[in-house]
Amino acid sequence: MSETILSLKNLETRYGQIYALRGINMDVQEGEIVALLGANGAGKSTTLKTISSLLTASSGSVIFKGQDITDQHPHKVVEMGVIHVPEGRMIFKELTVKENLELGSFTLHDNDIRKKRLERVYKLFPVLGERQQQMGGFLSGGEQQMLALGRALMTEPKVLLLDEPSMGLAPLIVNNIMNIIRQINKEQGTSILLVEQNAKAALKLATRGYVLETGKIVMEGSADELSKDESIVKAYLGE
Repeated sequence: MSETILSLKNLETRYGQIYALRGINMDVQEGEIVALLGANGAGKSTTLKTISSLLTASSGSVIFKGQDITDQHPHKVVEMGVIHVPEGRMIFKELTVKENLELGSFTLHDNDIRKKRLERVYKLFPVLGERQQQMGGFLSGGEQQMLALGRALMTEPKVLLLDEPSMGLAPLIVNNIMNIIRQINKEQGTSILLVEQNAKAALKLATRGYVLETGKIVMEGSADELSKDESIVKAYLGE
């Protein structure tokens, strides 16, 4: 049986006096993909930002591999292996593809290991290898998403927090990105917490899911159970 690698316990986060997260309880097992679903403003991105310490929890805890990381600095969370790929990709458009990727391994001092990681990223994303000297800003939306994922993989993450990886992409590109996420999970054993508006695509990838409404978990279950639940189908699957 897989062990829990990431756990949120009664997690609460506020913007001023307004609660964005209210008593969130959630687990991610080692090697698992978990989908976090919900409408805009439900608190999905806030959840990821709180895990990665970009936002400070007002109460509750984030447990990673048995260690409370709630009050850690963001760079310490990264060093531990929890990597956040934010909504909007956030690549450095004025840097080359290779420079963007190398920034993902800024804490690494072994050039041989960095080179091996680069080769692995280029194998997973051949287009990045072909365009490694091209400025990030000249890549297509899909290529920029691949670059954001590749940069995250340069850290050899234990947990990937993916925020809306399909946003703004054409359906064919979305399928490609989702297949790559599945490949990362299967081949590298990386645990993934996936925030995704495309609920149908997310539930095809995930083993389990949680549904967030106004900062609260209102439903959880296997991906199969959620994909067949009438309320989920009506609200998120467009059927």
